[in-house]
Amino acid sequence: MSIGIIGGGPGGLTLARVLRVNGVDAVVYERDASRAARSQGGSLDLHPETGQRALRLAGLEAEFLAMARPEGQDQRLLDQTGTVLLRQDVPDDVPMLRPEVDRADLRDVLLDSLPGAVVWGREFEQATPLPDGGWRAHFADGGTADHDLIVGADGVWSRVRPLVTEARPRHSGVNYVEGVIPDPDPSLAARLGRGSYMALGEGQIVSTQRVRDGSYRVSFTVQTPEDWLSTVPFDDPAKVRAVLMDLFAGWAPELLALADACVGGFEGRSLHLLPVGVTWASVPGVTLVGDAAHLMPPVGEGANHAMLDGAELALALAGGDQDEAVKQYETAMFERTAAVARRTTKIFEMLLAPDGAQRLLAFFTGHAEK
Repeated sequence: MSIGIIGGGPGGLTLARVLRVNGVDAVVYERDASRAARSQGGSLDLHPETGQRALRLAGLEAEFLAMARPEGQDQRLLDQTGTVLLRQDVPDDVPMLRPEVDRADLRDVLLDSLPGAVVWGREFEQATPLPDGGWRAHFADGGTADHDLIVGADGVWSRVRPLVTEARPRHSGVNYVEGVIPDPDPSLAARLGRGSYMALGEGQIVSTQRVRDGSYRVSFTVQTPEDWLSTVPFDDPAKVRAVLMDLFAGWAPELLALADACVGGFEGRSLHLLPVGVTWASVPGVTLVGDAAHLMPPVGEGANHAMLDGAELALALAGGDQDEAVKQYETAMFERTAAVARRTTKIFEMLLAPDGAQRLLAFFTGHAEK
């Protein structure tokens, strides 16, 4: 069985690693020129039943424990006036329920476990069917590669997705402006905490997340049109701050000051989503994992389920006929991720609601009691 995986993110790399653990080799095609070609972003929390389970199946539990930060489970919840509604500081011996890991660290662990498996600088363009089954992958550099199975792990704008479904991402009405506080002073670090810090207002969120090196990634979430980011002068950080001050006028000064604390400029990011519950009739020789298959709101589930997708697909492929394995994986994945997408959509809508801070407080409190 010849398997080509398009995309070297958490889902694609987990798939390749669990396949290797079970005696099956695969090739990962990644458009980045190298692992250091771009930033991998901040951190994410890995859940026991999804991301952590996938790493156990990948034989990487020790590596997970070495990079996990249980203190990252600390939480601060505020409203736009700066009032602290919830403060949770976890003890040093807290269980590893949802520890934070840096995305770069996670990727490095997976890459280090796959020597020779990743082909860098190969931007996938399309795949065409072969006469006797399988697919020919075509790359931007003019190269091709033939495989019995092509797996799209290529994220939001997947170029593999059109082979199985006409579903396309749609803009959610939400955009982000993001920056980094590389070296916060001790008083600011103490206020933001060791984990997540989130202030909610109607249709707006200011949040931070601490990463391993002690820096903080800052995100300003706004409900604006799809083309709004093109109007933001990202080449001039001072003007970006002015835009944010105008958008968040009336918010507490200490929340607005987070924009002033950012160093090195800002980046914009738009949020696109797939319709909840996307399915397709199984297509021989091709399938999807992660955001390519089920693009859901960013409330802590996407990467976890991408990794579980990869692990479960790998186990199915290692244990039986290729086409039947893919069907088995897809049937289970559709049911699992549709339920998660419905739940995350409700949570995300709650965060942006006029009373989102109070509703999230009630959610956290009820969850803690359970």
